[in-house]
Amino acid sequence: MFKLCVLVAALAATLPAGLRAAAPQDVSPLLDRIRDAHEIPALAAAAIDEDNIVAIGVSGFRKADGEEHVLLDDHWHLGSCTKSMTASVAAMLVEEGKLRWDSTIGEVLGKDCINMHPEWRDVTMEQLLVHRGGAPHDASPDIWTVACGRLGTPSEQRLAFIQGMLVHPPEKPPGTHWIYSDSGYSIVGTMMERVTGQPWETLMRERLFEPLGMSSAGFGEPATAGVVDQPWGHRGYVAPYTPIAPGPDADNPPAIGPAGTVHCSISDFARYARWHVAGARGEGWLLSPESFEKLHTPPPEQQYAMGWAVTHRKWAGGIALMHNGENEMFYAVMWLGPGENTAFVAACNADGVMAADACNDAITMLINRY
Repeated sequence: MFKLCVLVAALAATLPAGLRAAAPQDVSPLLDRIRDAHEIPALAAAAIDEDNIVAIGVSGFRKADGEEHVLLDDHWHLGSCTKSMTASVAAMLVEEGKLRWDSTIGEVLGKDCINMHPEWRDVTMEQLLVHRGGAPHDASPDIWTVACGRLGTPSEQRLAFIQGMLVHPPEKPPGTHWIYSDSGYSIVGTMMERVTGQPWETLMRERLFEPLGMSSAGFGEPATAGVVDQPWGHRGYVAPYTPIAPGPDADNPPAIGPAGTVHCSISDFARYARWHVAGARGEGWLLSPESFEKLHTPPPEQQYAMGWAVTHRKWAGGIALMHNGENEMFYAVMWLGPGENTAFVAACNADGVMAADACNDAITMLINRY
C-alpha cells in the first residue's frame, strides 16, 4: 500500500495544470471489497470532478494465478471505448478539410476496393460512425480468418479486411437500421488512412494521445510476451479465470483496431473522459464546440452518437454520455456527466457479467462519494 500511496502522490505532482489539485483520494481499499465480492483478478477506477482527478485506485493481481499486484500506472485494455477516440480524430480531419461527414466509401476507397458492391459506394462516414451504414455486426468467418492471420502491416490488414467485406452487399440497406458494427469503424479507420497517408495508430498517437498527455496509450494487449509487466487478460465468465499470455490470442487483430484495440492507464482513461466532458460543456480544445456537439448528438430516434451512448442521469445534471468495451479478456466503462462537470472510469482484466458488475459497482461507489 505504501508504494501505491507514493504513486498517487507522484500522479498529483505530474498532472498538467488543468488536472492538478490536491492529491486524489486513494480508493483502493474500497475497490478491494468490490473485487473480492465479484471474484475478478483486478480492478481499477477513477473519478473526475471539476476538471481534477479526485479519486483513483487499483486492486488485485495482474495474473489470476500470479503474485504480481496491479499498480496505479498499469495499463488496461479499453475495447470499444476506442470507438469514440476514432470518431474524435475523424472530426479533426473534417475540420482540416481532409474528410467530410458525408464523404463516401466509394469516393475515398473506390480505387482500393475495385470489386466493391454498388450498395456500399454512397455510404457516408457519418453513417458508419453512428452504426447506420449497413456494416455487419459480425464479419463472415472467412473474412475473420484472414484478419486473424495478421499478414502485413496493420494498415494492410485493415485494407484486406474491408476489401473482403465490401464485395458483399451491406447487411441492411444503408441508413435504415442501427447495427452495432466493429467493421464499420474499420472502414472509417481505413478512410482516415487513405486521406492522410498515415496509419490509424499514428493518427491516434499524434493527434489525440500526445496532445492529451496520454503517455501510456498504446494498442493491443498491454503486457509484454514472456513477462508479467502489465495486467494479463483472462478468459471465462466466472472464477476461476484462465490467464491469456501476451501474443496473437491476447487481443483482437489490428484489422478492427479503430473499433477497439486501445489500452492505457486508468489515469489516462480519466484524462480522455475529462476532455470530452470539457468539449460537451463548450470548454474543450483540439476540436471546436460544433464538432464536439456533432460527436455527442445521436441521429433522430436513436440513442447512439459517434462512439457514445447518450442517456439521462440525475447525477450527470441531465445528459450522460457512456460507453463500455471488452475483448472477451478485459472490460472497461466510462460515464460522463457534462452538466455536473464530472466523469467516472473503471476497468478490469476479465470479461463477462461479473466483470461488468464489478466495474459498474466501482462507478456507482464513486458517483455516490464524489
